[in-house]
Amino acid sequence: MKINPFRHVDMNPYKKQINKVEQPQVTGKKDKVEISSEAKEMMQVSSVVKEREARVAELKNQVQSGNYKPDPKAIAKGIANFYK
Repeated sequence: MKINPFRHVDMNPYKKQINKVEQPQVTGKKDKVEISSEAKEMMQVSSVVKEREARVAELKNQVQSGNYKPDPKAIAKGIANFYK
């Protein structure tokens, strides 16, 4: 019993696909990125961040020197407000 192939050996579709990929496609198109003004504003450091960094540095110095005295009532009030 002989089984005849349904495609001829030269009709391999994968071989055609490889030949297409190997050929470099040169086009005149280039990628372009535009950043909106809102995104540019978000990239800049705001004054809030600068103030927060200054406050953290101040607290860090107080903790290291041993001068930091937290107010327990203010902490408790802040925790209670957070969970309300």
